[in-house]
Amino acid sequence: MSFGLTNAPAFFMYMMNSVFMNELDKFVVVFIDDILIYSKNEKEHEEHLRIVLTRLREHKLYAKFSKCAFWLKEVSFLGHILSEKGVAVDPSKVECVLNWKQPETVTEIRSFLGLVGYYRRFIKDFSKTAKPMTTLTKKNAKYSWSPNCDLKRSLTIAPVLAQPDVTKTFDVYCDAFGNGLGCVLMQEGRVVAYASRQLRKHETNYPTHDLEALSVRQYLSYLHRPQEPQIYPHTT
Repeated sequence: MSFGLTNAPAFFMYMMNSVFMNELDKFVVVFIDDILIYSKNEKEHEEHLRIVLTRLREHKLYAKFSKCAFWLKEVSFLGHILSEKGVAVDPSKVECVLNWKQPETVTEIRSFLGLVGYYRRFIKDFSKTAKPMTTLTKKNAKYSWSPNCDLKRSLTIAPVLAQPDVTKTFDVYCDAFGNGLGCVLMQEGRVVAYASRQLRKHETNYPTHDLEALSVRQYLSYLHRPQEPQIYPHTT
């Protein structure tokens, strides 16, 4: 990497994506200098590991052995815990949320919402639960903290989300409530992801049938966001 390169992280990410172009989202996930390899079984994982290490050697890239971990059944990756059970929030991140002091300024409220919002797909009706806090960020809003403004409990009871299997059918539940839209993607009785948002000012005037249709549209827009790859038990 050249010294003085102002966009070094983006350039390095581009290079890593180019190196693993044929393997990305098949059995490899790359985020800057973190490489995650996932497989359905040990035999398959052995072959995937060989391919990745060979690819690194071909491009004269080196992995520090002390920072590598192999044949893990559970791994922490980008604030999530990945295992054969599914995807869960990282307990250390939840602890940070629980220890967060009560926000006293709009800036602190926005920082807290940003931290919790990273896990919004784990929280049912996130937008509805967060509304008392988002109301405090509006211009000329009178600051008045109440127990209803606390999102911490929602994270402590966040479920372990199932990894989707595209070969099986999905169940989608959409709904429009008083001040927002919500939907749940499920498979075989397990939650894959939650999605929700608050109603915009003009949308509060919509009739019920339009709001219900809007909730379906909200789900479709969620599908077009980048999704986490399917992770299997034997990862490294």
